[in-house]
Amino acid sequence: MILKTFWLLPLVMLYAASCSDSKKSNPNDESESEQTLRIMTYNIHHANPPSKANLIDIQAIAGVIRKENPDLVALQEVDVFTERSGKNLHQAKELAEILDMEYYFVKALDYQGGLYGNAVLSRFSILDSLSIQLPTMEGVEAENRVWAGIKFDIDGNEMWFGSTHLDFNRGENNLQQAQTMLRNLESIEIPVIIGGDFNRTEDSETIRLYDTQFQRTCYECPPTIPVTNPNKTIDFLMYRNQDDFQVVSHKVVDEQYASDHLPVVAELSF
Repeated sequence: MILKTFWLLPLVMLYAASCSDSKKSNPNDESESEQTLRIMTYNIHHANPPSKANLIDIQAIAGVIRKENPDLVALQEVDVFTERSGKNLHQAKELAEILDMEYYFVKALDYQGGLYGNAVLSRFSILDSLSIQLPTMEGVEAENRVWAGIKFDIDGNEMWFGSTHLDFNRGENNLQQAQTMLRNLESIEIPVIIGGDFNRTEDSETIRLYDTQFQRTCYECPPTIPVTNPNKTIDFLMYRNQDDFQVVSHKVVDEQYASDHLPVVAELSF
């Protein structure tokens, strides 16, 4: 019995080594190095649910974002210390604190004793930031708009992510704001991801212009407004300078209470 045990031992060790080798990762297996990035764009309507005229419900906006669990969020229509939303409420900062994220806010205009503009929320450390002013054309009555962008790093890959919100009224002014933004982004060589309310549909001159430099996470995209029976797509996510990006998923979230826009979420792999 003892002799049989010792005789079997080398075979057992050989079998164990063989199993161990078979479990080693294939050096040609690309999935080992694949990264994913979950991004979101959301026009939050200054955290005012359309069905509640005088209510500011920042927790509702936070709940929508938390449920989708994004790495990066582009926010539009963000109030900071305004009369309508609360003189002590910095909406971008409050959302970042609730969600344990970092934030960057850029003012588009002064409003009701406070500020109104765009913001970015990030699960990554903010390495740098960039604001691009998108002024109104001379002689046109419309709101100035902005792009709020941050630089971040994901496992050694530096990228920019930003939020924009273009003019909703005049087509030529909307297009000029897009042109201004793209000119200012031309010198950035690392990947750039944009989320925003472009206030123009896919067949517009503005979106066709973006399509010459960026790739969208959807084509023939699901509608994003109004929240009830949506019939128009004006909220988009897009990216540039990253040939290895693959769109894993794109969806419009059916959330009808918190804002007058539906949030858009996409997952990219690279």
